[in-house]
Amino acid sequence: MAAYLQWRRFVFFDRETVREPSGPDGAGAKPFALPPGIAVCDSGRGSLVFGDILCGAGRCQIWFLPRSLQLSSFQAYKLRVTHLYQLKQHNILVSIGEDEEGINPLVKVWNLEKRDGGNPLCTRIFPAIPGNKPTVVSCLTVHENLNFMAIGFADGSVVLTKGDITRDRHSKTQVLHEGSYPVTGLAFRQSGKTTHLFVVTTENIQSYMLSVKDYPHLELDTHGCGLRCSSLSDPSQDLQFIVAGNECVYLYQPDERGPCFAFEGQKLIVHWYRGYLIIVSKDRKTSPKSEFAGNEAQNSDKQVLNIYDLCNKFIAYSSIFDDIVDVLAEWGSLYVLTRDGKIHVLQEKDTQTKLEACKFMLFRKNLFEMAINLAKSHHLDSDGLSEIFRQYGDHLYNKGNHDGAIQQYIRTIGKLEPSYVIRKFLDAQRIHNLTAYLQMLHLQSLANADHTTLLLNCYTKLKDSSKLEEFIKTSESEVHFDVETAIKVLRQAGYYSHAVYLAEKHEHHEWYLKIQLEDIKNYQEALHYIGKLPFEQAESNMKRYGKILMHHVPNETTELLKILCTDYCPSGGNEGPGLLEGKKANSEEFIPVFANNSRELKAFLEHMTEVQADSPQGVYDTLLELRLQNWAHEQDEQIKEKLHNEALTLLKSGRFKTVFDKALVLCQMHSFKDGVLYLYEQGKLFQQIMHYHMQNEQYKKVIEVCELYGDQEACLWEQALGYFARKEENCKEYIAAVLKHIENKNLMPPLLVVQTLAHNSTATLSVIKDYLVNKLQKQSHQIEQDEQRIQKYREETTRIRLEIEELKASPKIFQKTKCSICTSALELPSVHFLCGHSFHQHCFESYSESDSECPTCMPENRKVMDMIRAQEQKRDLQDQFQHQLKCSNDGFSVVADYFGRGVFNKLTLITDLPSGKTATTIEGGLQRELLIHTKRST
Repeated sequence: MAAYLQWRRFVFFDRETVREPSGPDGAGAKPFALPPGIAVCDSGRGSLVFGDILCGAGRCQIWFLPRSLQLSSFQAYKLRVTHLYQLKQHNILVSIGEDEEGINPLVKVWNLEKRDGGNPLCTRIFPAIPGNKPTVVSCLTVHENLNFMAIGFADGSVVLTKGDITRDRHSKTQVLHEGSYPVTGLAFRQSGKTTHLFVVTTENIQSYMLSVKDYPHLELDTHGCGLRCSSLSDPSQDLQFIVAGNECVYLYQPDERGPCFAFEGQKLIVHWYRGYLIIVSKDRKTSPKSEFAGNEAQNSDKQVLNIYDLCNKFIAYSSIFDDIVDVLAEWGSLYVLTRDGKIHVLQEKDTQTKLEACKFMLFRKNLFEMAINLAKSHHLDSDGLSEIFRQYGDHLYNKGNHDGAIQQYIRTIGKLEPSYVIRKFLDAQRIHNLTAYLQMLHLQSLANADHTTLLLNCYTKLKDSSKLEEFIKTSESEVHFDVETAIKVLRQAGYYSHAVYLAEKHEHHEWYLKIQLEDIKNYQEALHYIGKLPFEQAESNMKRYGKILMHHVPNETTELLKILCTDYCPSGGNEGPGLLEGKKANSEEFIPVFANNSRELKAFLEHMTEVQADSPQGVYDTLLELRLQNWAHEQDEQIKEKLHNEALTLLKSGRFKTVFDKALVLCQMHSFKDGVLYLYEQGKLFQQIMHYHMQNEQYKKVIEVCELYGDQEACLWEQALGYFARKEENCKEYIAAVLKHIENKNLMPPLLVVQTLAHNSTATLSVIKDYLVNKLQKQSHQIEQDEQRIQKYREETTRIRLEIEELKASPKIFQKTKCSICTSALELPSVHFLCGHSFHQHCFESYSESDSECPTCMPENRKVMDMIRAQEQKRDLQDQFQHQLKCSNDGFSVVADYFGRGVFNKLTLITDLPSGKTATTIEGGLQRELLIHTKRST
């Protein structure tokens, strides 16, 4: 129970008297006055609604007062209006009144949107009698859904109308409640689909559930209230039913009694308005009245209107009025009707004004809790609330209540700069408070990296491992801090297990591996972790940490690299099968990882060449180098032979064609003779092969090389002869073999052979005797053949000249009888040439390219003419070449220029007679010019 006298009083409403609109002259308006005889009133749908009683000759009217203060009315009853209920969500008005003397009240339902002869349409009329016994109506209420209407009577009965209350046909009326005490209040409560009806009498309070058949009811209390002393709160107070007794005000739920407030005094009117409880009570200085007839006060009575805030427990307004008729709420204000016909308006002040008015007093008296509650109930913005929390926190901090202060500062998070609070609690004695503030800052995701660092340092200084684990082991969706910063701080503080946990959980792979390798030294676990990573991350981390892992766990590291470079699949199953296709690391990039681990490197490279034939060239190069090193340093002959074969097999695999020079250098560096010779052979470096054998004085090998490759490179024999000629040893056998081949192939002039062998003191004339004899015999034979050919050419030339002279001096008789082209019998017209060929004229015209040349002799004649022209051109070039060569300063460039133009190309003339050709044919060809100028015979 709250003590009324302890509640603070404020003035949150401004009081004014409603005045008539100003006239045209601008004179001061007088107070607005209602018609006399107002008995009941209500409000809603933009109007104040009044009902009066028959007064003198007038008729009973229902009045409407809009905001423009233009009164309108219509006659509803002939005698009096006793009750009005204006629905808030529908333009429906329900009234109860009397048309004649006696107890015969009538209920009328008015549709204010429809008109009937200028008046609102009355959609339904029925008598308000609970049974056969007439009785006075005491109260009325209507449900906003228009499906329920309840009427209370002075005899204790309640009539419930269920269905459409605007129509007789669609509704049903029944007696819901019977009792012996007058019904003083009714109220419907709708919660979801459940509907309750509160019924209060002068002696008890009951609740009926209308959503259930048979309407079960529950008695909530054994005391009641007077007329108009009950009301229903809004959702801010959970739609509780308010009953105001003379000592206390009680609140009720449909199934139980709620809190109560000790507001003493005789209650006359109770209303609920926007979270406020409005109570009109009799002034204590005046005489008491009957509770049930409290609304029949005399004009001289003073009444007190109090507006209570039940949530924050203060009085928002209090004032004294003369004989209040009722209090209405409309247009966002309260309207107080007094018996003298005046209307007083109570306008609630805006939130900022209210807070400014009360804040000074509350802060001065350190009533911060009340200020906070007041600000919340009036929906003050977050900035305003934060300022109140800050001042409250400062007040508690200055008093030394650091625990309470930090709680208020926590409520400012998001508005107040965190550094304002942090500076106050940096003292080591207040580290607990600082930790609480930083925790909440992180929970609201408003912490930066510095706040995370500070919070973790607080945990580590407090050695509060449980709180630290609770902070970092939150689910991923609840992370409220910078993970990387947390890892750094934990690592620096030596909390490696916590740092590793965070790094693994939030996939900070680099930090996880750094801590495992550099701090914990758990190389096996780090390697296992890399094996669970996706391909790209596993590859990059192996490149970064591979050397360290290879140094400490070489075998496991090598195995992981084999998998990474062939068919990698994370051990944790982080990548689906579709993502693994084609993901293979470049094995050549991991060769530096094996520094100082040649055994593991050899195993890795051999594995790659076996499972991946298209491995990068660097893999094969490195493997060759490793095998050559092992071969060169091996002492055991059997093992050395095995290594020799392995190295040679690798060389012969065909993988070194593009890096021939590199492979050759490796073999030469390690004195791998078979490899060097094989590479020379593959590169067609035959001279290098022979020089290699020469350096090693392997005479037979030199001869073998010449025999094998001499046909491809003839100079090998010449170099072999020069090599043996320089030897002072007895090399007659090898010199003889070389000379024999030189003689057979005619590779060197004899004089050059003699000059070459002249440098060898052991080479006597007997060595080249046979060579010289054979050479001289061959030259003698060649001279004889040349002389015979010269004699033949001379005779042939003489004969041709005689024929030419004969043709010039004597007539030519053509005796051919067949055409030289078609071989048919020759007929006129025909064509004859001095060469002795004859043709039909049509054959000649068809096959001849020139009228002056014999078609048969023309091909051979053209060859000869081309040779002659070529000789003439070269003769001219010869003279020009000699002249330029003499005049030029750079003779070599002149020679090179003419060499490119083909001046020095060898010209070969075919001097032998073609088969089937006679001297006469040649003669005719040489004398073709005669045919051009001689008239043809036909």
